[in-house]
Amino acid sequence: MNRYFNYPVVKNMLNPSTDTVQLPLMEHFYTIQGEGAHTGTAAYFLRLGGCDVGCVWCDVKESWPMEAHPHVLIDDMAQMAQESGAAMAVVTGGEPLMHDCGPLTTALHEKGIRTHIETSGAHPLSGDWDWITLSPKKFKSPLPEVLPKADELKVVIYHKSDFDWAESFAAQVRTDCQLFLQPEWSKEKQMLPLLIDYVKKHPQWRISLQTHKYMDVP
Repeated sequence: MNRYFNYPVVKNMLNPSTDTVQLPLMEHFYTIQGEGAHTGTAAYFLRLGGCDVGCVWCDVKESWPMEAHPHVLIDDMAQMAQESGAAMAVVTGGEPLMHDCGPLTTALHEKGIRTHIETSGAHPLSGDWDWITLSPKKFKSPLPEVLPKADELKVVIYHKSDFDWAESFAAQVRTDCQLFLQPEWSKEKQMLPLLIDYVKKHPQWRISLQTHKYMDVP
């Protein structure tokens, strides 16, 4: 699958109307959600450029520099998602909340598409979201005001100490927020047995695996 598309770079991002707003788009593709609460669900992914969180184990570091990616009209993004036949769009990054996502969620909703976001929560929440996946990172902590908005808390486990760190956020989200622990991909064989044991002892948590990597889809 060709995930990359070339667009002319548009410099003017000042007009707030949805037919003129552009955001840096690294890639977009129709695939199967591989992680968390909606694993196995068809979804159109919009990966925005720009990230200042800087996870050392990030597998899309090419998304970090905002200026490296073409600016695309958000109406075009919504149109592409609609033409794919997707019922939901997942906005990810990078860190998507480095941008004002309000116009993008408006454009997607106008096309009848559910809006999901995957964020570290390190920037103020913008946009009208049907589902918020909060994946906090140690490299830049989530803002306290984002935590109560999360529908899903997904914590990547890289070290044994990350279990206690995950619990510190579980204590701050809503009681109906779904809780997931996910092994960092490069250490999955090492960490997964620990996750299995932990979830058996703490059944409020569930295990999230990066199933898209097993399926060899984006």
